[in-house]
Amino acid sequence: QPDDRGLIGDVPVLRVTRRGPEAVHFVPAALEPGAEVLLSLDWERRFDHMQQHSGQHLISAIAEQMFGFKTTSWELGHQRSLVELDTPSMTAEQVKALERSVNEKIRDRVPVTVRELAADDPEIERVRSRGLPDDHVGPVRVVDIEGIDSNMCCGTHVSNLSDLQVIKLLGMEKGKKNKTNLIFLVGNRVLKSIEQSHSTEKALTSLLKNGPGEHVEAVRRLQSSVKLLQKNNLNLLRDIAVLIARDFKSKPAPRQLFVLHRKEGDSEFMNIIANEIGTEETLLFLTVGDEKETGLFLLAGPVEAVENLGPRVAELLGGKGAGKRDRFQGKAAKMSRRGEVQALLQEFISHRSP
Repeated sequence: QPDDRGLIGDVPVLRVTRRGPEAVHFVPAALEPGAEVLLSLDWERRFDHMQQHSGQHLISAIAEQMFGFKTTSWELGHQRSLVELDTPSMTAEQVKALERSVNEKIRDRVPVTVRELAADDPEIERVRSRGLPDDHVGPVRVVDIEGIDSNMCCGTHVSNLSDLQVIKLLGMEKGKKNKTNLIFLVGNRVLKSIEQSHSTEKALTSLLKNGPGEHVEAVRRLQSSVKLLQKNNLNLLRDIAVLIARDFKSKPAPRQLFVLHRKEGDSEFMNIIANEIGTEETLLFLTVGDEKETGLFLLAGPVEAVENLGPRVAELLGGKGAGKRDRFQGKAAKMSRRGEVQALLQEFISHRSP
């Protein structure tokens, strides 16, 4: 269970941890020894932890009684919690039955009590436990859910199961070592989850222009439309790449350098142009993406030129790349420096030309 938060006087408590029998508080400013202070507890945080922790005890106890599934660990998360059960799987029917049973116990208003036992008390042998910490000293704390569970625990708990309000089992995940993680919410977290879901539902209703029952089908239709548009867009880009290359090759005087930027292009678009134009005689510098920020680049041309210039082009563009023979390509972080790259390539060609 996560530690508490609050104030010592007006000094916030950043963290609390246990060292042996003592609770050590971490604070950002020194406190005056011997001073009388008012302790203020973050009750919303504490009560949330109480609800989740007592809920876990109840879920673990009923899961073992109903199905023989023992709890091997659990996690109180920031938004949701889980119980690790020693079973490779659970059926949907078992999850529903377990949820129904734990909520029946909440409606029965079963008391929850805390007692302390001496370390050598034989009663400890009858208490559910995963063992004591090596540095434990003093009495052993036991949390009892009347008629349901008796569990060794140092956490904070509600005094009656009715304080849990409700438990919602959200489903299962595959756990470690052939175990199952059962995800759950308790009390106020259930209410917050419903509120969040309702807000999402309202927003989707406004965007999709239909009722909640039709949201899933509307999203499926949108996904299909997007996939079709992406496919058509890719085909058009390929056609444009071929036309650009043919236009360049149709010019009467061959040019040694070809430079092009297209915002909506991709790696395939650039490679099609390079394939169509050819890299034996022409040096190509192609870029796609945002004109001033990030994007992709391709330097293609004679092997000697590409091997010499590729790393320098990547450095100028603030990116990284890799090359093989007549091509060097990668990601660029400073597309605004394309002009500097073009100047570098022009200088290289002018020195190479007779």
